[in-house]
Amino acid sequence: MKKLIILAITATMVFACNNDKSKGKQKSLSESSGKLNNLTIVASNDLWKGNVGETIREVLAAPVDGLPQDEPLFTMKQMPPEVFSGFAAKNRTVLKIEQGQKEFTVEDDVYAKPQKVLIISGNTDEEIISQLKDNAKKIISEFKKTELTEKQRRIKKSLHEVTTIENNLGVSLNFPTVYRIAKEEDKFFWIRKDITTGSMNLMIYEVPLDAITEGEDAVNQVIKIRDSIGKKHIPGEKEGSYLITEQAYAPFFFKEIVDNKTTFVTKGTWEVKGVIMGGPFINYAIEDKINNRYLIAEGFTFAPSVQKRDFMFELEAIIKSLHIK
Repeated sequence: MKKLIILAITATMVFACNNDKSKGKQKSLSESSGKLNNLTIVASNDLWKGNVGETIREVLAAPVDGLPQDEPLFTMKQMPPEVFSGFAAKNRTVLKIEQGQKEFTVEDDVYAKPQKVLIISGNTDEEIISQLKDNAKKIISEFKKTELTEKQRRIKKSLHEVTTIENNLGVSLNFPTVYRIAKEEDKFFWIRKDITTGSMNLMIYEVPLDAITEGEDAVNQVIKIRDSIGKKHIPGEKEGSYLITEQAYAPFFFKEIVDNKTTFVTKGTWEVKGVIMGGPFINYAIEDKINNRYLIAEGFTFAPSVQKRDFMFELEAIIKSLHIK
């Protein structure tokens, strides 16, 4: 009996010791770093300069949909494996290319926390390239999800009070105090943030559930709605001018899930009728069957002569924090 008790105590102590070591290992991870949408690519110089590097650029530096000028999905910095250590290994998002068995793995918090490390390996360049192409959507999704989470974490540090939006639309939304509510009328909200080169904007409103139907005409219905809202609520500087959808380019249109609800997403460019002025927009029409409506949340940016990817990314992060109560 005494032996059994001693064995039980010993096992408990070993488990506790191992658990403490595990906790200690987790605590030892330093905070990750890096600008948003900036990736570290760990690959030999030969791979980076060859077909493998070209494929990486095709996948991860592809143009962002809906912007007026081409801007890459991610900004990349390559480094060979021998220098990937210390501070260099602390970047929040890392893609490692290795020689070896053909494999694609996703790991969290390897060298820092939070961190997403994707590892692609193959015995030949062709195997590595096939892994990159076959897993392209997954690679982009993993990195983008990580960056959205980080952006939303930063936004939560200083939140704007949103009681009036909650009371009128039954919606919570996280956006920073640097934004202001520029207009509030008829359950319509226009939220703005001034930037050096212009402004970043959010619109939130609702339309009846039958205003948008499934099928080929859905995108036209979304555009018709946003143009009518622009005419009513977003005037230009010139009398009689107002926000409309630019007609020269067909918008990108697809489905996503936002707040666990089916959502029509429209990306394109806007202009002001009668004025030379424009920029990108992203429109989310969130199906809210319980309240018999579509909740519309749109972000648009006016920032001439500068890159707009990160501005639109911030607006996307804000919209995806939305929760219908």
